[in-house]
Amino acid sequence: MTMRLVPYLVMDGNSKEAIQFYEQALDAKLLFMQTFEQMPENPDFPLSADLKDRVGHAMLKVGETDLMLSDTFPGQPHQTGDQVTICIVIKDKEKSKKIYEALKQDGQVIMELQETHFSPSYGSLKDKFGITFQIFTEEQR
Repeated sequence: MTMRLVPYLVMDGNSKEAIQFYEQALDAKLLFMQTFEQMPENPDFPLSADLKDRVGHAMLKVGETDLMLSDTFPGQPHQTGDQVTICIVIKDKEKSKKIYEALKQDGQVIMELQETHFSPSYGSLKDKFGITFQIFTEEQR
């Protein structure tokens, strides 16, 4: 089984600025970036013009390490101290489910494990120690 733990930074509207900063300070390479406007529309969460430019997801390469980041989704709180989460990247949906179920024991579900436009199985939660994890299942190709 292949599994990676990837730091994930959650910003409050300044992801693009952070990307530029890390490109300079850490010699990071931008591998992927998608704004909220470029993501599939959700009629339950219409975006105002000023929010469409926020980063929905970005991936940087810093040396040998992946670094993911995004801006908060409009309407979600941004808490200082919660900006860094751990993203568990895995290729097996069943293993993702097992890890998710184990971590949610005595924890708090943020987003139920589910299929999304970017992952066949994605969810997020705070474990019983207050650590936020994202479970990201990579698509099998």
